[in-house]
Amino acid sequence: MSLKSKILNVLLENHINNESIEKHIESFLEQVQTDNSLHSTDYIIKWYEKKRAECTMKLTEIPVNELKGWHTDSQTGNIQHDSGEFFSIIGLDVGNTTREVSGWTQPIVYQKEMGVLGIICKKINNRTHYLLHAKAEPGNVEKLQLSPTLQATYSNLKMAHGGKRPRFSEYFIEPDPKKVKYSKWLAEDGGRFYLKSNLNMLVELNDEDKLEIPDDCIWMTLNQIKDLLQYDNYIGPHVRSILCHL
Repeated sequence: MSLKSKILNVLLENHINNESIEKHIESFLEQVQTDNSLHSTDYIIKWYEKKRAECTMKLTEIPVNELKGWHTDSQTGNIQHDSGEFFSIIGLDVGNTTREVSGWTQPIVYQKEMGVLGIICKKINNRTHYLLHAKAEPGNVEKLQLSPTLQATYSNLKMAHGGKRPRFSEYFIEPDPKKVKYSKWLAEDGGRFYLKSNLNMLVELNDEDKLEIPDDCIWMTLNQIKDLLQYDNYIGPHVRSILCHL
């Protein structure tokens, strides 16, 4: 008898049962089992620290009026991209609140379109593994964070930046419904983003789906992702928002 069956029998004997009980057991086992991982946790940490050391992205703080491709609107004072895509910085007058003060004014990020945050998962060695990306972002502490397989706005997907289409986007734009394990709109930080939410997705591929894994991506199990939450600034917030339902 499998461990899952043993746990299920004990719960049933104690009259603990609901429609999702088997999924809860599977999630529990996935988080505590450590065998059959493609990589050891030590290997992942060394790989990640190596990627941080190799990151060549350089940051220099410059005046806003020196930004290329951005301008300040002469009438509203909003900061926006010349293409009209991506995001803009607008002003809000917030009043009649139940917060610490009755009102305030503030700048806030407004993005007219939403984003897609997606993780690919796949059974490897009979264990579910999740494909994470050591992604460089200018605001990250130490430049890199382990991020979803895909992290893109629709402007990125339309290649408004003039660059390449984001990798793995084909698995999240009009995906096979049978492969979608999770797909929900979740809100961004409402204190900094105005009316912003992202489509959080988890897509499971099978053995027939052959992936070419870039050297800045790595397969991890759920318990390894949880283990790395013990380290400062390793696991990005979007990974947590996608996998929290597990």
